[in-house]
Amino acid sequence: MENKFIPVCEPLLEGNELKYVSEAIKTGWISSNGKFVKLFEEKFAEYCGVKYAVSTCNGTVALHLALISLGIGKGDEVIIPCFTMIASAFSICYTGAMPVFVDVDKDTWNINPNLIEEKITARTKAIMPVSIFGYPCEMDKIRKIAKKHNLFIIEDAAESHGAEYKGVKTGNLADITAFSFYANKNLTTGEGGMVVTNSENFYKNALYYKNLCFPLDGSRNYIHDDIGFNYRMSNIHAAIGLAQVEKADYYREKRILNGKMYRELLKDVPGVFFQKDIDYVLNVYWMNGLFIDPKIYGKTRNDLIFFLKNKRVDTRLFFTGMHKQESLKKYGCDMKGDYPVTDNLATNGFYLPSSSSLKPEEIEHVCQLIKEYAKN
Repeated sequence: MENKFIPVCEPLLEGNELKYVSEAIKTGWISSNGKFVKLFEEKFAEYCGVKYAVSTCNGTVALHLALISLGIGKGDEVIIPCFTMIASAFSICYTGAMPVFVDVDKDTWNINPNLIEEKITARTKAIMPVSIFGYPCEMDKIRKIAKKHNLFIIEDAAESHGAEYKGVKTGNLADITAFSFYANKNLTTGEGGMVVTNSENFYKNALYYKNLCFPLDGSRNYIHDDIGFNYRMSNIHAAIGLAQVEKADYYREKRILNGKMYRELLKDVPGVFFQKDIDYVLNVYWMNGLFIDPKIYGKTRNDLIFFLKNKRVDTRLFFTGMHKQESLKKYGCDMKGDYPVTDNLATNGFYLPSSSSLKPEEIEHVCQLIKEYAKN
């Protein structure tokens, strides 16, 4: 195990992926018109427990498509967690609207519902909670705020396929939800995304805008009434996605077992912390994020990362807060204010290897290294 390289994440393809992709290639249906696109959309909607799903070419454009399907545009504001992947903010910028940042909860690392209302203005149109690392947000509180202020909820579930809040899966917790199927996700198509909703109106908007605003009746007079986008998913990517969703529960269980094993093996290590689990939330552990308190652990986050790298264990840094992104400053976002939890996570957090294909002995090896380094 000493000389084995353990990547931070790699895809697991143990179903009908090759069979379906081969069929797509052999039949010549490799564009967005093949049968696997519709099948994947139907099966994923069923998996999430929603009525409608619209596939896209990646997760970032899925967020953008969700936003424009709700009519979000220039002059509007959308509230997001300060601690998130930059795609959450960029998708809002694409519409001409303004991302507004809220710090996250110190235990869950998700948007702190108690801080949302102070950021709401007359221009606020939506809240975009992000299920960080596969951990669903506190949706009851968020929905209560949204209802009080007549706001949409757009869930960024890029990292939380199959996660549940009080028995309901992500995808069925908001007005509209966007997923990513990037190669490191619990379910993958290599590149890809999905917009899901129970609203027929939002669904039709998403179909319309994702396909260059061609009429939904299928006519092709090449007169386009609105500015549209080419966000279509190919039949090849959808073929992979269909095979993945057929084994969604299996892949989910793989990540959950890995996450629980990490937590069990590291629970007694001083200065090492994970997200705090809550009994009514099913975390699917997209990534096993680790927070290091250097005063207790005895080493810094960067020290530990360097040590693990030398032991051939791959890791990744946590996100840098949105309030420190030069691109968003240039765009005109309000960068003022303090975001102490976000800053602390960004300074002291990183991901451990989290592939669905991880073997127990690999997790044991990583945890043993973390324990040993604390003693040196």
